[in-house]
Amino acid sequence: MTGIPPTVRARWCDIDDVVRLVAAPLHTSTIGTWLVPDDDQRRRMLTAVSRIWVEHALLFGEVFLLDDRSAAAVWFHRYRPIPPPANYRQRLAAACGDHLDRFRTLDGVLNTHRPTDAHNHLAFLAAPPADWRHARASTLLARSLVRMDRLGLPTYAEATTAAEAALYTRHGYTARDPFALPDGTIVHALWRETADQRIPLAVRSPNSRPRRTWEQTRVTAT
Repeated sequence: MTGIPPTVRARWCDIDDVVRLVAAPLHTSTIGTWLVPDDDQRRRMLTAVSRIWVEHALLFGEVFLLDDRSAAAVWFHRYRPIPPPANYRQRLAAACGDHLDRFRTLDGVLNTHRPTDAHNHLAFLAAPPADWRHARASTLLARSLVRMDRLGLPTYAEATTAAEAALYTRHGYTARDPFALPDGTIVHALWRETADQRIPLAVRSPNSRPRRTWEQTRVTAT
């Protein structure tokens, strides 16, 4: 495997690359199939909706790319409530057509379970499903977390597969209560405290309450 390229902060001219990375895994996911059952329409609609959120992240967060455009991390800075994307209702209706109600339902579920405490939200961590995906996604996550730690807020992420949940756990996330998407997919909500709050197990008080591991949460969810 060749070396992993540097990480760069995405700009407006990088939107097409970021949208391509974000939309690709959604197209083959179970929630993507539920949102748009018609395979001929799915990629176009999911790409259009992904563009709305990537553009919004560039205004109310940060987006990072590996320099070869092989992975992307899309963040929102939720230190205070942020508005919906500009003209969101109209743009979503234009993008989704007859499937609009399903996208609205998904929005409602995600909004309901998102933490209300100030945090930085990793909305998408996207990389193609190739042999080097795991290493590249992990490296991009680690590099972008350095930036988030400097901002002094906890971070939040959502995982829909065992591999994603394990990846986040290795980077300091701990499990919160899981929840179900409208198609039945279980989402593992994950929270990562700021550096000064991440106390190593060796120095924790013997009376402190242990946090659940992702594996324990998975048993509860299933």
